[in-house]
Amino acid sequence: MSEAPMTPTVLFVCVHNAGRSQMAAGFLRSLAGDRVRVLSAGSEPAASLNPVAVAAMAEEGIDIAGESPALLATDDVRASDVVITMGCGDTCPIFPGKRYEDWELTDPAGLGIDEVRVIRDDIRMRVERLLVGLE
Repeated sequence: MSEAPMTPTVLFVCVHNAGRSQMAAGFLRSLAGDRVRVLSAGSEPAASLNPVAVAAMAEEGIDIAGESPALLATDDVRASDVVITMGCGDTCPIFPGKRYEDWELTDPAGLGIDEVRVIRDDIRMRVERLLVGLE
C-alpha cells in the first residue's frame, strides 16, 4: 500500500505582507484548495492589508479582507517546501533543501486600482505556473 502524497507548503514573503504576498497566497488558496498549504508573511509587516489589493482581488472573486499581515518566522521557512520572496532581500532565512524563487514585482503600496490590477494579473500567472510545478 502506498502512502498518501505529502501536501507541499508554499510560503510567500514580501516586506509588509500587505499586498503582493497576500494576493499570491489568495490566488494559490483559491486555485489549489487543500492540495497545497499556503503561508504568507513579511519581514516588516504593516498594520493592515492594502485596501486596493483587497479590492483588486475581490474583482477576481477572492476575498483576502480577513487576512492580517504576519511577521516572518524562521519556523515558517523551515516548514515550507517552496519559499517565494518578493522584494524582501536578504531578510529571508535560507535553509538547505528548500526551493527558493524571487519574484520581481512592483510594490502596490500607494498605487491606484488600474496599476494594482496589472500586478495582480502578473501574480496570478506566476501562481498558475508555480502550481503546475507542484503537481
